[in-house]
Amino acid sequence: MEVTHDCDSDSEGSFDDSVDDELCYVSDEIPKFQFRNLTSKARWIEELGVAEVLEMKGKMWTTTGIVRDGKTYYSIEETLYLAEIGALEILNVDNTPLSLMDMYAKLAEDVNRYGCSWESFEVYRHLKFLGYIVGRHSVPWSMKNAQEGTTEYGGITDRRSLDNSCITEMFADLHIGESRPIFDVYPPNSKFKKSSPGNPSFVLCLSSVYPPSKKEIEDLEVRCGGSPLKFCVVEHGRVSFLSFTKVELPVLP
Repeated sequence: MEVTHDCDSDSEGSFDDSVDDELCYVSDEIPKFQFRNLTSKARWIEELGVAEVLEMKGKMWTTTGIVRDGKTYYSIEETLYLAEIGALEILNVDNTPLSLMDMYAKLAEDVNRYGCSWESFEVYRHLKFLGYIVGRHSVPWSMKNAQEGTTEYGGITDRRSLDNSCITEMFADLHIGESRPIFDVYPPNSKFKKSSPGNPSFVLCLSSVYPPSKKEIEDLEVRCGGSPLKFCVVEHGRVSFLSFTKVELPVLP
């Protein structure tokens, strides 16, 4: 079943699809490629650093990609993840196939170019394997969502505006450094809507091998508007999650 969007709106449709979207993983949580009857197609746009979805099949598109001017765009981590599990065919601008190895090379070329490092991708893949809904931090799922109170991102106020600078800024704003928010994470929800996603269950911050300082945590809490924070560390392909609780010690006499 092929699903299309109204080109004049950011709304999502709903449908009943029998395709099995359960993820198949082998040892060490490396995805096993699945041959699917329903495979979406997307064209990689190098100057924007995103993939524009051409055909949406199955049901995984309901919780992946941002909607702009009636079109859906995948970040590089979404593109890679969906391709790994056989749910997405990636095309070049000339409609020739773009291999996974080519996409891996793009991610390795320049970690700042697409706003995603290999470690961030491993975190994204791990969270999706666990069943969470994951979006780039502060990037509205749709412009309707942005207009209804979500933090404005990339200076976009017109839901019909979509130029290279907007998309590039949205998906390349994250720079590689110390602890930083990377994903807004939502619990599994079969009724999730990009136009009204609600507040994330927590904001996930990628940290270095060392725990963040108290000042870093306080600064991130302000930056994330008071949303619950969790931290993750990636070491040798293993993703670990951390959380911190403020404890007030009594003053001893």
